[in-house]
Amino acid sequence: MLEIKHTLCPSCSVGCGVNVVLHNGDVVGTYPYKRHQVNEGKNCLNGRNSIEIYKSKLETPLISNASVNFDKVIDEISGELKSCDSDKITVVCSGNNSVEEAEMIKDFAESNNYNIAFYADNFVNLNADVASYEDIENASNIIVIGDVLYDNPLIGRRIVHAKKNGANIYSCVQDKSVTANVSDEIFDSIEATLDKVDDSSVIVFNTIESGADLEKIYGADCKALPVFSKCNSKGVSSIIDPISKEDLIELLDKTDVLLIFNDDIVSEIDYDFGSISTLITLVPCLNSTSEVSKIVVPIKSWIENDGSFVNSMGETQNFKAAIESENLSEVEIIEKIQNKL
Repeated sequence: MLEIKHTLCPSCSVGCGVNVVLHNGDVVGTYPYKRHQVNEGKNCLNGRNSIEIYKSKLETPLISNASVNFDKVIDEISGELKSCDSDKITVVCSGNNSVEEAEMIKDFAESNNYNIAFYADNFVNLNADVASYEDIENASNIIVIGDVLYDNPLIGRRIVHAKKNGANIYSCVQDKSVTANVSDEIFDSIEATLDKVDDSSVIVFNTIESGADLEKIYGADCKALPVFSKCNSKGVSSIIDPISKEDLIELLDKTDVLLIFNDDIVSEIDYDFGSISTLITLVPCLNSTSEVSKIVVPIKSWIENDGSFVNSMGETQNFKAAIESENLSEVEIIEKIQNKL
């Protein structure tokens, strides 16, 4: 028997709808959600492949690469936390966390006086006038920083629509990129690209090198749309202030126990994570961070969870679990750890 369950794509912050296809209770594929207001029946390759997180899911807790039961791993985590000074414990929240999970993670960290860190593509102080997807389509000038058309093709689709309607596309991107192919002019620096800003411009960006670059973008006299690499970075940033890469590294230098919630920080940050005494990772499937972690705890993937994400332009979108899971949610695991402290 085939079933179709509506949910949200977890691949980036655009907030596309996706249908999960089940056959006799098993996840077998995805299909675009044709009536969803963001993607209007389109899904990019990342969206179509998003169920790979579920298909490769972790089911057994690990301590030093050995399988253990959940009671054992909760005892081990609580023991590590109790044996360490609170100011040397850092909790990492992620843009992969739902709004509800982020609120719980923040409360957990603050109630125990732990450090808390949230890294969102080096985007900090996100207080600019945010552009909507409709603003992009109606703009006469679009400033693109990063290869948005390749990385976030459903936003790219709106940029292409704007170009067909007469908009000029100015980009700071590599010459042979997908975004370069639709650009009227390509620039080597953000400063030169921003010189093209006027009152009818919209800036769309998915990468920056420094906080100074971000200040230049937000200092421009027009709306801007940051497109995050993770589905709920916008939502989490309203709960926990994002920090820069430099500030995160400074915090890691002071950390003995690092507790990471659904993030692959090792693949994002160039840092000697072996210098930290204990890494504890909660993840739906194995990644580079779990490979170097002493303790690894399986959690529900987005497809097995209820919650809400906030997309790039600030719209809150709710989702329901498409399939049941025997894994615990992050909220349930936090409650179990807190009860042991």
